[in-house]
Amino acid sequence: MRPSRRNLLKSASIAGLPAATAIAAAPAAAAAVPDVYASIGVRPIINARGTFTIISGSTMLPEARTAMAEASQRYVHIDELMDAAGARLAQLTGAEWGLVSCGCSAAITHATAACVAGGNPDLHVRIPDLRGFPKDEVIIPTHSRNVYDAAIRSVGVRIVEVSTPEELELAIGPRTAMIYILAGPNAERGPLAFETVVKHATPHNIPILVDAAAEVLTIPNVHLKRGATLVAYSGGKCIRGPQTAGLLLGKKSIVQAAWVHSAPHHGYARALKIGKEETMGMLAAVEMWTKRDHKAEWQRWLGWLGTVKKRLDPLGNLQMTIQEPDQLSNHTPSLQIRWDAKYRTSGEEAGQALMAGEPRITVATHPNGISVVAYMMAPGDAEQVAEALYKTFSGLKEKPASEPAAPKYDLSGRWSVKIDFLNSSSTHHFDILHRTAEVSGTHQGDFSSRPLRGRVSGDSVEMSSSVNENHGDSLQFRFTGQASSADEMSGKLEMGEYRGAIWSAKRDIVANRRG
Repeated sequence: MRPSRRNLLKSASIAGLPAATAIAAAPAAAAAVPDVYASIGVRPIINARGTFTIISGSTMLPEARTAMAEASQRYVHIDELMDAAGARLAQLTGAEWGLVSCGCSAAITHATAACVAGGNPDLHVRIPDLRGFPKDEVIIPTHSRNVYDAAIRSVGVRIVEVSTPEELELAIGPRTAMIYILAGPNAERGPLAFETVVKHATPHNIPILVDAAAEVLTIPNVHLKRGATLVAYSGGKCIRGPQTAGLLLGKKSIVQAAWVHSAPHHGYARALKIGKEETMGMLAAVEMWTKRDHKAEWQRWLGWLGTVKKRLDPLGNLQMTIQEPDQLSNHTPSLQIRWDAKYRTSGEEAGQALMAGEPRITVATHPNGISVVAYMMAPGDAEQVAEALYKTFSGLKEKPASEPAAPKYDLSGRWSVKIDFLNSSSTHHFDILHRTAEVSGTHQGDFSSRPLRGRVSGDSVEMSSSVNENHGDSLQFRFTGQASSADEMSGKLEMGEYRGAIWSAKRDIVANRRG
Protein backbone atom coordinates (compact mmCIF):
# COMPACT_ATOMS: atom_id res chain seq x y z
CA MET A 1 0.00 0.00 0.00
CA ARG A 2 1.36 3.43 -0.96
CA PRO A 3 2.42 5.46 2.12
CA SER A 4 0.24 8.51 2.71
CA ARG A 5 1.64 12.01 2.67
CA ARG A 6 0.58 12.42 6.30
CA ASN A 7 2.55 9.34 7.37
CA LEU A 8 5.55 10.57 5.41
CA LEU A 9 5.56 13.90 7.23
CA LYS A 10 5.11 12.21 10.59
CA SER A 11 7.95 9.74 10.13
CA ALA A 12 10.52 11.77 8.23
CA SER A 13 9.82 15.36 9.28
CA ILE A 14 10.38 16.41 5.67
CA ALA A 15 8.72 19.76 6.13
CA GLY A 16 10.50 20.45 9.37
CA LEU A 17 7.66 19.10 11.53
CA PRO A 18 8.60 17.14 14.67
CA ALA A 19 9.61 13.59 13.88
CA ALA A 20 7.67 10.78 15.46
CA THR A 21 10.89 8.95 16.29
CA ALA A 22 13.91 10.52 17.95
CA ILE A 23 16.15 7.48 17.68
CA ALA A 24 16.81 5.99 14.26
CA ALA A 25 15.93 2.35 14.03
CA ALA A 26 18.78 -0.07 13.56
CA PRO A 27 19.09 -1.74 10.14
CA ALA A 28 16.31 -4.26 9.66
CA ALA A 29 17.22 -7.82 10.49
CA ALA A 30 17.93 -9.88 7.39
CA ALA A 31 15.07 -12.27 8.10
CA ALA A 32 12.54 -9.43 7.97
CA VAL A 33 13.56 -8.33 4.47
CA PRO A 34 12.11 -10.13 1.43
CA ASP A 35 15.00 -11.90 -0.27
CA VAL A 36 14.77 -10.25 -3.68
CA TYR A 37 18.46 -10.99 -4.27
CA ALA A 38 18.00 -14.73 -3.97
CA SER A 39 15.42 -14.55 -6.76
CA ILE A 40 18.24 -13.72 -9.18
CA GLY A 41 20.84 -15.98 -7.59
CA VAL A 42 22.70 -13.41 -5.47
CA ARG A 43 23.58 -14.28 -1.88
CA PRO A 44 23.10 -11.40 0.58
CA ILE A 45 25.83 -10.52 3.08
CA ILE A 46 25.96 -9.75 6.80
CA ASN A 47 28.02 -6.56 6.86
CA ALA A 48 30.57 -6.65 9.68
CA ARG A 49 33.10 -4.65 7.66
CA GLY A 50 31.79 -1.11 7.16
CA THR A 51 30.32 1.25 4.58
CA PHE A 52 32.27 0.12 1.52
CA THR A 53 30.60 0.82 -1.80
CA ILE A 54 31.58 -2.60 -3.19
CA ILE A 55 29.41 -4.25 -0.51
CA SER A 56 26.59 -1.75 -1.15
CA GLY A 57 27.34 0.87 1.51
CA SER A 58 24.70 0.93 4.23
CA THR A 59 21.03 0.14 4.72
CA MET A 60 18.68 3.09 4.35
CA LEU A 61 16.79 4.47 7.29
CA PRO A 62 13.06 3.67 7.31
CA GLU A 63 12.35 7.41 7.07
CA ALA A 64 14.48 7.67 3.92
CA ARG A 65 12.72 4.69 2.34
CA THR A 66 9.33 6.20 3.10
CA ALA A 67 10.34 9.56 1.66
CA MET A 68 11.58 7.94 -1.54
CA ALA A 69 8.41 5.88 -1.95
CA GLU A 70 6.22 8.98 -1.55
CA ALA A 71 8.44 11.09 -3.83
CA SER A 72 8.23 8.47 -6.57
CA GLN A 73 4.45 8.94 -6.85
CA ARG A 74 4.38 12.68 -7.60
CA TYR A 75 5.87 15.09 -10.14
CA VAL A 76 7.86 18.18 -9.28
CA HIS A 77 10.06 20.66 -11.12
CA ILE A 78 13.59 19.52 -10.29
CA ASP A 79 15.07 23.03 -10.08
CA GLU A 80 12.38 24.04 -7.61
CA LEU A 81 12.95 20.86 -5.63
CA MET A 82 16.68 21.48 -5.32
CA ASP A 83 16.13 25.12 -4.31
CA ALA A 84 13.87 23.96 -1.49
CA ALA A 85 16.19 21.11 -0.50
CA GLY A 86 19.17 23.48 -0.50
CA ALA A 87 17.42 25.89 1.83
CA ARG A 88 16.33 23.08 4.16
CA LEU A 89 19.83 21.59 4.25
CA ALA A 90 21.15 25.02 5.19
CA GLN A 91 18.69 25.14 8.12
CA LEU A 92 19.61 21.65 9.27
CA THR A 93 23.40 21.85 8.95
CA GLY A 94 24.17 25.51 9.52
CA ALA A 95 25.91 25.77 6.14
CA GLU A 96 25.01 28.63 3.77
CA TRP A 97 23.48 26.19 1.28
CA GLY A 98 23.22 22.52 0.42
CA LEU A 99 22.97 20.28 -2.61
CA VAL A 100 21.97 16.64 -3.00
CA SER A 101 24.14 14.95 -5.63
CA CYS A 102 24.52 11.54 -7.25
CA GLY A 103 27.01 10.38 -4.61
CA CYS A 104 29.94 12.19 -3.01
CA SER A 105 32.05 11.81 -6.14
CA ALA A 106 29.46 13.73 -8.15
CA ALA A 107 29.37 16.44 -5.47
CA ILE A 108 33.13 16.86 -5.90
CA THR A 109 32.79 16.98 -9.69
CA HIS A 110 30.01 19.59 -9.60
CA ALA A 111 31.94 21.68 -7.06
CA THR A 112 34.98 21.64 -9.34
CA ALA A 113 32.85 22.71 -12.30
CA ALA A 114 31.32 25.51 -10.23
CA CYS A 115 34.78 26.82 -9.35
CA VAL A 116 35.93 26.53 -12.97
CA ALA A 117 32.84 27.78 -14.82
CA GLY A 118 30.84 29.55 -12.11
CA GLY A 119 27.42 28.69 -13.51
CA ASN A 120 28.21 30.29 -16.90
CA PRO A 121 26.49 28.16 -19.60
CA ASP A 122 28.92 29.34 -22.30
CA LEU A 123 31.64 27.61 -20.32
CA HIS A 124 29.51 24.76 -19.01
CA VAL A 125 28.73 23.27 -22.42
CA ARG A 126 32.47 23.04 -23.20
CA ILE A 127 33.52 21.05 -20.13
CA PRO A 128 35.83 19.05 -20.11
CA ASP A 129 37.53 21.03 -22.92
CA LEU A 130 38.79 23.97 -20.86
CA ARG A 131 40.64 25.81 -23.62
CA GLY A 132 39.96 29.52 -23.18
CA PHE A 133 38.71 29.20 -19.59
CA PRO A 134 40.15 31.82 -17.24
CA LYS A 135 40.52 29.25 -14.44
CA ASP A 136 41.56 25.67 -15.18
CA GLU A 137 43.88 24.55 -12.36
CA VAL A 138 43.19 22.74 -9.08
CA ILE A 139 45.83 22.52 -6.38
CA ILE A 140 46.06 19.30 -4.36
CA PRO A 141 48.55 18.76 -1.52
CA THR A 142 50.54 15.56 -1.98
CA HIS A 143 48.95 14.09 1.16
CA SER A 144 45.52 14.41 -0.47
CA ARG A 145 46.20 12.69 -3.79
CA ASN A 146 43.94 9.64 -3.91
CA VAL A 147 41.86 7.42 -6.17
CA TYR A 148 38.84 9.66 -5.70
CA ASP A 149 40.39 12.80 -7.17
CA ALA A 150 39.37 11.37 -10.54
CA ALA A 151 36.12 13.24 -9.80
CA ILE A 152 38.08 16.48 -10.11
CA ARG A 153 40.15 15.44 -13.11
CA SER A 154 37.01 14.48 -15.02
CA VAL A 155 36.18 18.17 -15.40
CA GLY A 156 39.36 18.61 -17.44
CA VAL A 157 41.40 20.67 -15.00
CA ARG A 158 45.16 20.54 -14.65
CA ILE A 159 46.22 19.19 -11.26
CA VAL A 160 49.02 21.09 -9.52
CA GLU A 161 50.49 18.96 -6.73
CA VAL A 162 52.31 20.71 -3.89
CA SER A 163 54.20 19.45 -0.84
CA THR A 164 55.34 22.56 1.05
CA PRO A 165 53.95 26.00 1.93
CA GLU A 166 56.46 27.51 -0.47
CA GLU A 167 55.25 25.33 -3.33
CA LEU A 168 51.64 26.17 -2.44
CA GLU A 169 52.29 29.91 -2.52
CA LEU A 170 54.07 29.62 -5.88
CA ALA A 171 51.27 27.45 -7.30
CA ILE A 172 48.52 29.93 -6.43
CA GLY A 173 47.80 32.19 -9.38
CA PRO A 174 45.09 33.68 -11.58
CA ARG A 175 44.30 30.25 -13.11
CA THR A 176 43.74 28.56 -9.73
CA ALA A 177 40.12 27.53 -9.48
CA MET A 178 40.13 25.50 -6.26
CA ILE A 179 42.17 23.66 -3.63
CA TYR A 180 41.13 20.11 -2.74
CA ILE A 181 41.80 18.41 0.61
CA LEU A 182 41.01 14.82 1.55
CA ALA A 183 39.83 14.88 5.17
CA GLY A 184 41.70 12.68 7.62
CA PRO A 185 44.86 12.44 9.71
CA ASN A 186 47.20 13.28 6.81
CA ALA A 187 45.50 16.65 6.39
CA GLU A 188 46.08 17.53 10.05
CA ARG A 189 49.85 17.23 10.19
CA GLY A 190 52.99 17.99 8.22
CA PRO A 191 54.03 21.14 6.38
CA LEU A 192 50.65 21.46 4.61
CA ALA A 193 48.31 20.90 7.51
CA PHE A 194 44.75 22.18 7.09
CA GLU A 195 45.36 25.50 8.85
CA THR A 196 48.39 26.20 6.66
CA VAL A 197 46.39 25.65 3.47
CA VAL A 198 43.63 27.96 4.73
CA LYS A 199 46.19 30.61 5.68
CA HIS A 200 47.63 30.69 2.15
CA ALA A 201 44.35 30.34 0.25
CA THR A 202 42.20 32.88 2.08
CA PRO A 203 44.02 36.08 1.01
CA HIS A 204 43.60 35.00 -2.63
CA ASN A 205 39.90 34.15 -2.21
CA ILE A 206 40.48 30.61 -3.50
CA PRO A 207 37.75 28.07 -2.59
CA ILE A 208 38.82 25.07 -0.51
CA LEU A 209 36.86 21.83 -1.01
CA VAL A 210 37.08 19.14 1.68
CA ASP A 211 36.30 15.55 0.73
CA ALA A 212 34.68 14.11 3.88
CA ALA A 213 32.92 11.20 2.15
CA ALA A 214 33.10 8.64 4.96
CA GLU A 215 32.92 11.07 7.86
CA VAL A 216 30.07 11.66 10.29
CA LEU A 217 28.15 14.87 9.64
CA THR A 218 29.20 17.46 12.22
CA ILE A 219 26.82 20.32 13.08
CA PRO A 220 28.06 23.04 13.04
CA ASN A 221 30.33 21.72 10.34
CA VAL A 222 33.88 21.36 11.59
CA HIS A 223 35.48 21.89 8.18
CA LEU A 224 33.50 24.99 7.22
CA LYS A 225 34.08 26.41 10.69
CA ARG A 226 37.85 26.03 10.26
CA GLY A 227 37.94 27.88 6.95
CA ALA A 228 36.89 25.48 4.20
CA THR A 229 34.54 26.84 1.54
CA LEU A 230 32.84 23.56 0.63
CA VAL A 231 32.55 20.07 2.09
CA ALA A 232 31.28 16.90 0.39
CA TYR A 233 29.77 13.81 2.04
CA SER A 234 28.56 10.41 0.95
CA GLY A 235 24.87 9.98 1.60
CA GLY A 236 24.87 6.19 1.70
CA LYS A 237 27.39 5.66 4.48
CA CYS A 238 26.89 6.60 8.14
CA ILE A 239 24.10 9.09 7.32
CA ARG A 240 22.19 6.08 5.90
CA GLY A 241 20.45 7.82 3.06
CA PRO A 242 20.24 6.45 -0.51
CA GLN A 243 23.46 4.74 -1.56
CA THR A 244 23.54 6.77 -4.79
CA ALA A 245 23.22 10.14 -3.02
CA GLY A 246 25.73 12.63 -1.67
CA LEU A 247 25.86 16.08 -0.11
CA LEU A 248 27.66 19.30 -0.99
CA LEU A 249 27.52 21.96 1.73
CA GLY A 250 29.07 25.40 1.92
CA LYS A 251 29.13 28.82 0.29
CA LYS A 252 25.74 29.52 -1.25
CA SER A 253 26.88 31.03 -4.55
CA ILE A 254 29.23 28.13 -5.32
CA VAL A 255 26.79 25.40 -4.24
CA GLN A 256 24.03 26.95 -6.36
CA ALA A 257 26.44 27.14 -9.29
CA ALA A 258 27.27 23.47 -8.70
CA TRP A 259 23.59 22.69 -9.26
CA VAL A 260 23.69 24.56 -12.59
CA HIS A 261 26.53 22.24 -13.58
CA SER A 262 24.58 19.17 -12.46
CA ALA A 263 22.07 17.00 -14.31
CA PRO A 264 19.25 17.22 -15.33
CA HIS A 265 20.90 20.21 -17.01
CA HIS A 266 22.64 19.15 -20.19
CA GLY A 267 26.35 18.89 -20.74
CA TYR A 268 29.17 16.84 -19.27
CA ALA A 269 27.28 15.90 -16.07
CA ARG A 270 24.16 14.41 -17.64
CA ALA A 271 25.41 10.99 -16.54
CA LEU A 272 25.42 12.18 -12.91
CA LYS A 273 21.65 12.62 -12.68
CA ILE A 274 19.99 12.85 -9.28
CA GLY A 275 16.31 11.98 -9.05
CA LYS A 276 13.50 13.39 -6.95
CA GLU A 277 13.45 10.13 -4.99
CA GLU A 278 17.11 10.30 -3.94
CA THR A 279 16.79 14.01 -3.15
CA MET A 280 13.91 13.48 -0.74
CA GLY A 281 15.43 10.32 0.70
CA MET A 282 18.69 12.14 1.39
CA LEU A 283 16.89 15.07 2.96
CA ALA A 284 14.96 12.68 5.23
CA ALA A 285 18.23 11.00 6.27
CA VAL A 286 19.79 14.35 7.19
CA GLU A 287 16.64 15.26 9.11
CA MET A 288 16.99 12.02 11.05
CA TRP A 289 20.71 12.57 11.60
CA THR A 290 19.82 15.61 13.69
CA LYS A 291 17.36 13.51 15.75
CA ARG A 292 19.16 10.17 16.12
CA ASP A 293 20.48 9.26 19.57
CA HIS A 294 24.09 8.75 18.52
CA LYS A 295 25.23 7.83 22.04
CA ALA A 296 22.61 5.09 22.25
CA GLU A 297 23.70 3.77 18.84
CA TRP A 298 27.32 3.66 20.02
CA GLN A 299 26.37 1.66 23.10
CA ARG A 300 24.33 -0.75 20.96
CA TRP A 301 27.36 -1.29 18.70
CA LEU A 302 29.58 -1.94 21.71
CA GLY A 303 27.05 -4.47 22.96
CA TRP A 304 27.13 -6.34 19.66
CA LEU A 305 30.94 -6.46 19.71
CA GLY A 306 30.80 -7.68 23.30
CA THR A 307 28.55 -10.54 22.20
CA VAL A 308 31.11 -11.61 19.60
CA LYS A 309 34.04 -11.33 22.00
CA LYS A 310 32.26 -13.28 24.73
CA ARG A 311 31.61 -16.17 22.34
CA LEU A 312 35.27 -16.30 21.27
CA ASP A 313 36.87 -15.81 24.71
CA PRO A 314 36.87 -19.54 25.60
CA LEU A 315 39.04 -20.40 22.57
CA GLY A 316 42.18 -18.92 24.15
CA ASN A 317 44.14 -18.71 20.88
CA LEU A 318 43.03 -15.18 19.92
CA GLN A 319 44.04 -11.70 21.03
CA MET A 320 40.97 -9.47 21.05
CA THR A 321 40.58 -5.74 21.68
CA ILE A 322 37.56 -3.49 21.29
CA GLN A 323 38.72 -0.16 19.87
CA GLU A 324 36.77 3.09 20.09
CA PRO A 325 38.37 5.55 17.64
CA ASP A 326 37.71 9.27 17.88
CA GLN A 327 38.32 10.23 14.25
CA LEU A 328 35.38 11.43 12.17
CA SER A 329 35.89 9.05 9.24
CA ASN A 330 34.28 5.61 9.63
CA HIS A 331 33.39 6.59 13.18
CA THR A 332 32.54 3.24 14.75
CA PRO A 333 33.88 0.86 17.38
CA SER A 334 35.45 -2.36 16.15
CA LEU A 335 36.65 -5.67 17.54
CA GLN A 336 40.24 -6.36 16.54
CA ILE A 337 41.00 -10.09 16.42
CA ARG A 338 44.59 -11.32 16.01
CA TRP A 339 46.33 -14.69 16.16
CA ASP A 340 49.91 -15.85 16.10
CA ALA A 341 51.65 -16.08 12.73
CA LYS A 342 52.44 -19.74 13.45
CA TYR A 343 48.86 -20.65 12.53
CA ARG A 344 48.20 -21.62 8.94
CA THR A 345 45.10 -19.39 8.53
CA SER A 346 45.71 -15.83 7.32
CA GLY A 347 43.31 -12.95 7.78
CA GLU A 348 42.49 -13.09 4.08
CA GLU A 349 41.76 -16.83 4.24
CA ALA A 350 39.53 -16.36 7.28
CA GLY A 351 37.67 -13.61 5.44
CA GLN A 352 37.22 -15.81 2.39
CA ALA A 353 35.88 -18.65 4.54
CA LEU A 354 33.34 -16.33 6.16
CA MET A 355 32.22 -15.06 2.75
CA ALA A 356 31.81 -18.64 1.52
CA GLY A 357 29.84 -19.75 4.57
CA GLU A 358 26.17 -19.64 5.45
CA PRO A 359 25.22 -17.02 6.41
CA ARG A 360 27.65 -15.07 4.27
CA ILE A 361 29.68 -12.58 6.36
CA THR A 362 32.17 -9.91 5.35
CA VAL A 363 34.81 -8.53 7.73
CA ALA A 364 37.92 -6.37 7.41
CA THR A 365 41.06 -8.53 7.01
CA HIS A 366 44.72 -8.17 8.01
CA PRO A 367 47.70 -10.53 7.54
CA ASN A 368 47.18 -12.31 10.88
CA GLY A 369 43.81 -11.01 11.92
CA ILE A 370 40.43 -9.54 11.13
CA SER A 371 38.29 -6.64 12.36
CA VAL A 372 34.59 -6.88 13.13
CA VAL A 373 33.01 -3.47 12.48
CA ALA A 374 29.72 -2.86 14.23
CA TYR A 375 27.88 0.08 12.76
CA MET A 376 26.43 -1.54 9.66
CA MET A 377 25.29 -4.68 11.47
CA ALA A 378 21.60 -5.35 12.18
CA PRO A 379 19.87 -6.80 15.23
CA GLY A 380 20.56 -10.53 15.33
CA ASP A 381 23.73 -10.25 13.22
CA ALA A 382 26.09 -10.29 16.21
CA GLU A 383 25.01 -13.77 17.26
CA GLN A 384 25.44 -15.13 13.75
CA VAL A 385 28.83 -13.46 13.32
CA ALA A 386 29.96 -14.80 16.71
CA GLU A 387 28.96 -18.37 15.83
CA ALA A 388 30.61 -18.25 12.41
CA LEU A 389 33.84 -16.89 13.88
CA TYR A 390 33.80 -19.52 16.61
CA LYS A 391 33.60 -22.29 14.02
CA THR A 392 36.37 -20.66 11.97
CA PHE A 393 38.84 -20.17 14.81
CA SER A 394 38.11 -23.23 16.94
CA GLY A 395 39.94 -25.23 14.30
CA LEU A 396 43.08 -23.08 14.05
CA LYS A 397 46.06 -25.32 13.31
CA GLU A 398 49.76 -24.56 13.18
CA LYS A 399 51.46 -24.31 9.81
CA PRO A 400 53.12 -27.57 8.78
CA ALA A 401 56.83 -27.50 8.02
CA SER A 402 57.15 -27.73 4.25
CA GLU A 403 59.48 -26.68 1.48
CA PRO A 404 58.39 -25.65 -2.03
CA ALA A 405 59.22 -28.08 -4.80
CA ALA A 406 62.35 -27.32 -6.77
CA PRO A 407 61.58 -25.07 -9.77
CA LYS A 408 61.22 -27.07 -12.95
CA TYR A 409 62.53 -24.25 -15.16
CA ASP A 410 64.75 -21.19 -14.87
CA LEU A 411 62.47 -18.24 -15.70
CA SER A 412 65.18 -15.58 -15.75
CA GLY A 413 65.02 -13.20 -18.69
CA ARG A 414 62.63 -10.95 -20.59
CA TRP A 415 59.08 -12.10 -21.38
CA SER A 416 56.32 -10.78 -23.60
CA VAL A 417 53.03 -11.11 -21.73
CA LYS A 418 49.69 -11.07 -23.50
CA ILE A 419 46.78 -10.13 -21.25
CA ASP A 420 43.24 -10.80 -22.45
CA PHE A 421 40.88 -8.40 -20.67
CA LEU A 422 37.10 -8.59 -20.97
CA ASN A 423 36.93 -6.69 -24.26
CA SER A 424 40.54 -5.99 -25.25
CA SER A 425 44.07 -7.36 -25.21
CA SER A 426 47.38 -5.77 -24.33
CA THR A 427 51.02 -6.79 -24.33
CA HIS A 428 53.01 -6.22 -21.15
CA HIS A 429 56.57 -7.34 -20.33
CA PHE A 430 58.31 -9.14 -17.49
CA ASP A 431 62.01 -8.79 -16.74
CA ILE A 432 62.61 -11.67 -14.32
CA LEU A 433 65.53 -12.59 -12.10
CA HIS A 434 65.00 -16.17 -10.86
CA ARG A 435 66.93 -17.42 -7.83
CA THR A 436 65.89 -20.81 -6.30
CA ALA A 437 62.19 -20.50 -5.38
CA GLU A 438 62.07 -16.70 -5.48
CA VAL A 439 61.55 -14.49 -8.50
CA SER A 440 61.94 -10.73 -8.69
CA GLY A 441 62.12 -8.13 -11.39
CA THR A 442 59.94 -5.66 -13.24
CA HIS A 443 56.45 -5.69 -14.72
CA GLN A 444 56.09 -3.13 -17.52
CA GLY A 445 52.45 -2.24 -18.09
CA ASP A 446 50.80 -0.10 -20.74
CA PHE A 447 52.08 3.13 -19.21
CA SER A 448 54.10 2.43 -16.08
CA SER A 449 56.66 0.03 -14.67
CA ARG A 450 56.27 -1.62 -11.27
CA PRO A 451 58.29 -4.10 -9.14
CA LEU A 452 57.51 -7.79 -9.62
CA ARG A 453 57.84 -10.37 -6.82
CA GLY A 454 56.87 -14.02 -6.57
CA ARG A 455 57.59 -17.69 -6.00
CA VAL A 456 57.96 -20.79 -8.15
CA SER A 457 57.24 -24.32 -6.94
CA GLY A 458 57.75 -27.04 -9.54
CA ASP A 459 55.97 -25.64 -12.59
CA SER A 460 53.57 -23.47 -10.55
CA VAL A 461 54.12 -19.72 -10.74
CA GLU A 462 52.76 -16.94 -8.55
CA MET A 463 53.87 -13.33 -9.10
CA SER A 464 52.51 -9.99 -7.95
CA SER A 465 53.06 -6.36 -8.87
CA SER A 466 51.64 -3.08 -7.66
CA VAL A 467 51.94 0.54 -8.63
CA ASN A 468 50.56 3.80 -7.27
CA GLU A 469 49.88 6.03 -10.24
CA ASN A 470 50.72 9.72 -9.84
CA HIS A 471 47.01 10.59 -10.02
CA GLY A 472 46.23 8.52 -6.93
CA ASP A 473 45.05 5.23 -8.39
CA SER A 474 46.60 1.99 -7.18
CA LEU A 475 46.85 -1.07 -9.45
CA GLN A 476 47.34 -4.52 -7.92
CA PHE A 477 48.10 -7.44 -10.27
CA ARG A 478 48.47 -11.08 -9.15
CA PHE A 479 49.55 -13.59 -11.79
CA THR A 480 49.06 -17.31 -11.03
CA GLY A 481 49.57 -20.23 -13.39
CA GLN A 482 52.02 -22.81 -14.75
CA ALA A 483 55.15 -22.81 -16.82
CA SER A 484 54.61 -25.35 -19.61
CA SER A 485 58.24 -25.09 -20.70
CA ALA A 486 61.27 -22.92 -20.13
CA ASP A 487 59.88 -20.50 -22.72
CA GLU A 488 56.11 -20.41 -22.05
CA MET A 489 53.78 -19.88 -19.09
CA SER A 490 50.16 -18.89 -18.65
CA GLY A 491 47.35 -18.60 -16.15
CA LYS A 492 44.85 -16.29 -14.47
CA LEU A 493 45.31 -12.66 -13.49
CA GLU A 494 43.58 -11.14 -10.48
CA MET A 495 43.32 -7.32 -10.54
CA GLY A 496 41.55 -6.50 -7.29
CA GLU A 497 38.57 -4.23 -7.87
CA TYR A 498 39.05 -4.59 -11.63
CA ARG A 499 38.33 -8.32 -11.35
CA GLY A 500 40.13 -10.84 -13.57
CA ALA A 501 41.82 -11.59 -16.89
CA ILE A 502 43.79 -14.33 -18.66
CA TRP A 503 47.53 -14.08 -19.30
CA SER A 504 50.04 -15.99 -21.39
CA ALA A 505 53.77 -15.26 -21.62
CA LYS A 506 56.50 -16.21 -24.04
CA ARG A 507 60.18 -15.71 -23.56
CA ASP A 508 61.43 -12.85 -25.71
CA ILE A 509 64.16 -14.74 -27.53
CA VAL A 510 65.53 -11.69 -29.41
CA ALA A 511 65.71 -9.52 -26.28
CA ASN A 512 67.38 -12.31 -24.31
CA ARG A 513 69.98 -12.81 -27.05
CA ARG A 514 70.76 -9.09 -27.01
CA GLY A 515 71.00 -9.18 -23.23
